[in-house]
Amino acid sequence: MFDRIVYVLLDLYFTGATLMSIELEMLVWVATMTLCLWIPYILPSTVIGGVMAALKRQGDEATPYPWTGRAKRAHNNAIENLIPFTAIVLVAHMAEISNETTQLAAIAYFWFRAVHYVFYTLGIPILRTLSFFGGWLAQLCIAYQILSL
Repeated sequence: MFDRIVYVLLDLYFTGATLMSIELEMLVWVATMTLCLWIPYILPSTVIGGVMAALKRQGDEATPYPWTGRAKRAHNNAIENLIPFTAIVLVAHMAEISNETTQLAAIAYFWFRAVHYVFYTLGIPILRTLSFFGGWLAQLCIAYQILSL
């Protein structure tokens, strides 16, 4: 078994192939980013009230600063949008649909979601909305590639 794994990895290395598509890699990056988006809005509560106060939080307490409330809402929005992005990327992968359009759309989606979090947290509504719309369009680009075949 170990010999087979080594053989496959060496074959991938020497042929220049990758273990996953760019779309799947971007899905991992988006999911990882989303996993970490809670950190900025919980840190002020920890600094102000201490670690024990942060551990006792129920999640419905008032936020210490307006931006922490916006960061929490941006995190929730990221989680909500991760679901359709995951479905679209997995369907494209299973259908073996990967082209320049789907790759660029997946990369764009990551960056649109990253700047959406920043603009949402900073309270810049027009840029927040535009970055949300950009991420939505990126998902539609991938979906179109799936449905047009």
